[in-house]
Amino acid sequence: MKAICIQEPRRMAPIEIPDPAEPGPGEALVRTHCMGICGTDYSGFLGKMPFFSYPRIPGHELGVEVLAVGEGVQNVQPGDRCSVEPYMNCGQCLACRRGRGNCCERLNVIGVMVDGGLCERFLIRADKLHRSAHLTFEQLALVETLAIGCHACDRGAPQQGDHVLIIGAGPIGLATLEFTRLTGATITVMDMVESRLEFCRRTYGVPHTILYRGDGTEIDQMMEITGGDRYLVVTDATGNNKSMSNALRYVAHSGSLVYVGITTQEISFDHPTLHKPEMTLKASRNALPADFDRIIRLIEEGVIDTRPWITHRTTFDAVIGQFESFTRPDSGVIKAIIEL
Repeated sequence: MKAICIQEPRRMAPIEIPDPAEPGPGEALVRTHCMGICGTDYSGFLGKMPFFSYPRIPGHELGVEVLAVGEGVQNVQPGDRCSVEPYMNCGQCLACRRGRGNCCERLNVIGVMVDGGLCERFLIRADKLHRSAHLTFEQLALVETLAIGCHACDRGAPQQGDHVLIIGAGPIGLATLEFTRLTGATITVMDMVESRLEFCRRTYGVPHTILYRGDGTEIDQMMEITGGDRYLVVTDATGNNKSMSNALRYVAHSGSLVYVGITTQEISFDHPTLHKPEMTLKASRNALPADFDRIIRLIEEGVIDTRPWITHRTTFDAVIGQFESFTRPDSGVIKAIIEL
């Protein structure tokens, strides 16, 4: 059976792997139809993802078809189209017992810590499949990215009328934007790439955008936007340690900062910058099962339109030759989809 493996940083190759066995109790055998390429995949390819190990078959943003199910499986059946919740939690640790399997102490994310879905077929826990009778495989492959933003928004918990800053208008920043706009908050997006800011203005009608130039002028723009108060919720989706270190400067007194991007490098700041405004500092990791079901419903109802997201498409046979180009900002990639 064909698969694609990231063998080491900056080296991908096609490989042959054994066909999967028949599904056991609680398992499903699925066929991958579409895979979204995530920032985690790019970081793993570039050697910048702290949770990534090699060699690794990537693929955790997946639209799959159920081929067979094992004993006791009732939530899906052969022929169902599903999105995959790729977080294989243990169910026993403290986080899992508290309903927070997204940050399980022994978490394995498929395509990151264990092999993922960039192959023809694979076995998965059936409880990690979220079905839809209406969405396409492409739409289902986008659900996991959107779930990251949904959870990040929930971690910041903005309220109607709050000034919210989202730093980084890549896929995770845009996913956070999708759900922040549903809260009625007043949104500002900051990025270093003007074309991404134009996408936010054109597609989402974002009222305020700031092109980050690194000269400190962004503070003046923020103070003008917020009437001198700065932002009650700041979400940094860059995965850049310098941006994440600077983000504390943008938080209002009594506000919150959410890190949803991941970096292998140190984040540093002066303690008074955190302490003086009694700031709340949070991490946001992965997503919760209910997020997947909510997102599928919102796409089905037309509240979320996935069409603007997909800017690039490729195939299983072509992706190795194209993958590195997708990592470059000048490629214009918002979301690339691999069709198997």
